Amino acid sequence: MQLLQKYLDISQAPDKESFRRRLIAFAHHMDFPLVSAVLMANHARALEEYSPYVGNRPADFLNESFDSKNHTADPVLSRLRQRGVPFFYDQKFYVDNGAPELWEHAAPWGFRTGICVALQLSDDKIFLLGLDRERDLPTDEKDLTRMLADLQFLAAHAQDAACRLLTPPQVEAVKPKLSPKEREILLRVLEGKSNWIIGQLMNVSENTVRFHLKNIFKKLDVSSRVVAATKASSLGIL
Repeated sequence: MQLLQKYLDISQAPDKESFRRRLIAFAHHMDFPLVSAVLMANHARALEEYSPYVGNRPADFLNESFDSKNHTADPVLSRLRQRGVPFFYDQKFYVDNGAPELWEHAAPWGFRTGICVALQLSDDKIFLLGLDRERDLPTDEKDLTRMLADLQFLAAHAQDAACRLLTPPQVEAVKPKLSPKEREILLRVLEGKSNWIIGQLMNVSENTVRFHLKNIFKKLDVSSRVVAATKASSLGIL
């Protein structure tokens, strides 16, 4: 029951610092001095564009590990992207995957062996959780399986707090400014009017309507009149 409460304490952490402290304490309970939790977007440039992090990696190592060249070549990150099951790494894992120099660079910082898992979340986000240490991992298959199962259970609770505490606040998009004539044209488009009819209703030429539409396309970053009208309506600028 006491262990279950520790899981719940992590998922219910009230703020980022509490989340960090509780994760570190649980990692120590599992005999791992280092822990890293990252919430990131699930696409090619994810770590560059969106990677809120919590943990206790040394600051200098953290800066280097998030360098685009390092994370692109890191076989641990590559495997995390491909599989949702927890796994472990050691020097042999890096050698077998053609990146022994990355292990040699990380080992002096305490990252000799570790266990990690990736959870696919909604909105194309992935939650990564890794525990690292200098000591070798258990050789007994049952002990190692239990350790990976504990990590999976920890990740399931930690992702709740990560989504709540690491997701940056949404910034309202700046709405494009349309002129009165541009808004009128899009309203006519929503009514199903052709460019020629819109020109007749506005007492301008069809070429003038096309000119306004071209400006509208640039402002709304679209390429068709119907999409422009629909987008403007959804943004509340009509």
